[in-house]
Amino acid sequence: MIKGRPPVLLIAGPTASGKSALALAAAERWGGAVVNADSAQVYADLSILSARPSAADEARAPHRLYGCWDAAEPCSAADWAAAAKAEIDALHAAGRLPVLCGGTGLYLRTLLDGIAPVPPIDPAVRAEVRSRSVAENRAELERLDPDRAAKLNAADTTRIARALEVVRSTGRTLAEWQAERSGGIGDAIQLRPLVLLPPRDWLYRRCDQRFAAMLDLGAADEVERLLSRRLDPALPAMRAIGVREVSDWSAGRTDRAAALAAGQQATRRYAKRQYTWFAHQPPADWPRFTAPLDEPGAVEAALALLAPAA
Repeated sequence: MIKGRPPVLLIAGPTASGKSALALAAAERWGGAVVNADSAQVYADLSILSARPSAADEARAPHRLYGCWDAAEPCSAADWAAAAKAEIDALHAAGRLPVLCGGTGLYLRTLLDGIAPVPPIDPAVRAEVRSRSVAENRAELERLDPDRAAKLNAADTTRIARALEVVRSTGRTLAEWQAERSGGIGDAIQLRPLVLLPPRDWLYRRCDQRFAAMLDLGAADEVERLLSRRLDPALPAMRAIGVREVSDWSAGRTDRAAALAAGQQATRRYAKRQYTWFAHQPPADWPRFTAPLDEPGAVEAALALLAPAA
């Protein structure tokens, strides 16, 4: 960290790892405010299914960027980063410590490192790419951008399509555009990061317990309200974990037990992907905290790693 630059805490990690509770503890201890960095928790329509902080938690410390996007409006990484930067600036101006909290790696990377200045994609190119199978797109990507193709899972429809759209529409690969990232705040702040990577069996139990609690709290009613809006099913809020599983139950296509099992499995799979990303993608000097936060002394040990420089 560099003296004279305003501090920002960052608590990241997979879903159900205890980020929100730790961020709240940090905000209370150091007069801070929690700034959401989770791509589901930004949507007003997903309070229960995204495990947004409760009203009681929000009364204990200020919370920002929770539930501030309507489900009909997709929140891109660039959208969120612009809003987060404004919130962080406002908190610093008010003498408060921003505590970033979330598990959306793309959001965090965009805020800290900036965004690649990729021009708008030609609509004709996008329509053609998205009308084809993932196998066809991957084959073309292997020819036009073999490095990117080699890094992507063969079944990753979204990322393969995005990489192919960029190279076909602009004549440059996504990696070439990403090398020109700009607008990040990483060099302008004193970042104090902590990545939560608790034992996987503990994490998966928490995922199961949390999804069961969501059903008890009224997730079915939340999903029915969302579906009643008849929004585009491709919108991010409509593809959030739990929406499809709970809607199948609400529509009578399955029962509560099956919806519970499917939602728990989807949550564990998501946590597994996040776990792998946070274990390897953030800089090596970002501390990884591996103890379960419900162990005696674990929260204090984590806060010690986050403590802002004097």
